[in-house]
Amino acid sequence: MRGFVYLIVFFSFFDLFSQLPVMSPFALSLGASPFLIGLAVGLYSFSNTIGNIISGFMTDKKGPFMILLVGLFAAALSLFLYSFASGPLSLLGVRFVHGFMEGLIVPAAFTFLANRAEGSKRGKSVAISGAFVGLAAIVGPAYGGIVAAKTSTPFIMAVNGGIMLVLAIAAFFVLRSFTYVPKDSTAQGQKFKVRYLFQHPGMVRAFAGAFFLMFSQGVLALVLPLKVAALGFDTKTSGLLLSTFGVIAILIFLLPVNRIFDRVRPMVTLAFGISLMGLAMLFLSQIEQLNYLYIAMAIYGAGFAFLFPSINSLLIDSSSAEFRGKAYGYFYAFFSIGVVAGSSVIGFLDLTYKGGFMLTGIILLAVALYALLGMKKNRSIDKSSQVG
Repeated sequence: MRGFVYLIVFFSFFDLFSQLPVMSPFALSLGASPFLIGLAVGLYSFSNTIGNIISGFMTDKKGPFMILLVGLFAAALSLFLYSFASGPLSLLGVRFVHGFMEGLIVPAAFTFLANRAEGSKRGKSVAISGAFVGLAAIVGPAYGGIVAAKTSTPFIMAVNGGIMLVLAIAAFFVLRSFTYVPKDSTAQGQKFKVRYLFQHPGMVRAFAGAFFLMFSQGVLALVLPLKVAALGFDTKTSGLLLSTFGVIAILIFLLPVNRIFDRVRPMVTLAFGISLMGLAMLFLSQIEQLNYLYIAMAIYGAGFAFLFPSINSLLIDSSSAEFRGKAYGYFYAFFSIGVVAGSSVIGFLDLTYKGGFMLTGIILLAVALYALLGMKKNRSIDKSSQVG
């Protein structure tokens, strides 16, 4: 059952990553202006954020199985709509629907996994799910670029829609044995207020980690190809560099080293991971030799591998089953916002690739320092309360 949910996670992110190399050219082929091309790309993340939040609330109310089923069927149907996009405006409508429907899936899937994970193995569990996300990040763009060159973007989306439809039908039979038991009306979920999510220190750090993780991804997507081109290399080199970070992350997720996520406090691995990512960004801002670029991306991949399970573990530890769906809804909303913010901020500031990487590295190191200081502060509070 868990293996099947991992498969859903993989194909949800596979669908996302397979769009990256094809959506801008497709919008251009429909006559979109540069502004509408950017809007078509960004609108998916915007509506995905709305879908994430609604999914979180509905998952807590109806259970993850029902929301997963609805999300898979609806996402499948929305993917077939790309064949009917005849101009920029119709494409914008399809992008909004697709992003919203896809946004229903991931919070429900991760809530399902979190609720069924043993407490002592929750770090290893989220590391395995992270491996499927990393694998999708490697395979998705390559699949999208290669297949689009031989067929068309609507064909790619139709294939993705067919896969989603098969998953939806299979989910009905495989996951329906998981029965959702509504919580008692006097339970914590009944008294839950959304503001709790933004007042709990662990939850805030999980949200911040999600945001800055994807902020850095947005910067990489925008700046790395520019730097690679400026150094005289082709787009294939950019793809190989991005694949390098994914391969390193997957190795850490799946090898026995993943036990560290159950043995070390998530705040420690969070600070370590985001520090590695920050150092990699500073390294990328200074180097120009291709071999060193691969080393920098390997360091970034290691940081990504430590950060992703850490923020998931923080979220699980900071939430109970009664409102975990809402927590994951906002968590993945911050994922979507982070990607848009990363590329938008660097683009707005009109920085060189050196300045963009350097600013991002400084921001990530500052976040790591804040996390460590917060951890020391919490220890001081705990000691004073014990003395009292």
